[in-house]
Amino acid sequence: MARQLVIGNWKMHGSVGQIRTVLPELVRAELGANVGVCVPFPYLALAKSLLADTPVQLGAQDVCEFHIGAYTGEVSPAMLADVGCEMVIIGHSERRRYFNETSEMAARKVNAALDGGLLPVYCVGETLEQRQKGVAREIISEELQVLAGVPTSLYTVAYEPAWAVGTGIVATPDQIAEMHDFIKQTLDARTRVLYGGSVKADNAATVLATDGVDGVLVGGAALSATEFLNICRHAR
Repeated sequence: MARQLVIGNWKMHGSVGQIRTVLPELVRAELGANVGVCVPFPYLALAKSLLADTPVQLGAQDVCEFHIGAYTGEVSPAMLADVGCEMVIIGHSERRRYFNETSEMAARKVNAALDGGLLPVYCVGETLEQRQKGVAREIISEELQVLAGVPTSLYTVAYEPAWAVGTGIVATPDQIAEMHDFIKQTLDARTRVLYGGSVKADNAATVLATDGVDGVLVGGAALSATEFLNICRHAR
């Protein structure tokens, strides 16, 4: 049985001091390659230096769809790879909500990441209004079109219902299992699907034991070495 992935998304949090405090704790825990951390751009090189010679993977939280050029403020896939990134989060609900990122834009970013040798962690999820209207599957299906034709082994999907991201609300095991099964049916049964949405140490065991869950994408809890390690210990 495949190992479950645990990826920490630091979002726009952290400092040099926090990176130097948290990551060495992860190193001392001797975690495996099924663990990754996605820190803000300014701290990637420092994070890589602290994770050197360990199997813990490093990731970014976004990437530019262009490879090179006059795109002030953007960061290319090659730049991420150059500082040691192995994965990148794409299409997160916060990117869609606050920065008007569309699935079409996310598709270009996925292709750019693949061209750059990075693993896209592609996020999908419905809002509370969409779920209440009964159109969650239609929304997820549209978002998954981004991955059409991409070999399953080259990406990971993260199901993050927007109504559970940063709200403290966690989808029920039945809700998670239903949507993960739908994603696998839509793409491929072998697709790795992570759950994200207020995952913490006290609910990680339940989430990770849910059918169809191949790991978790962790937000705020990833900022605490103690809590993140507790989540990692629940992973298969």
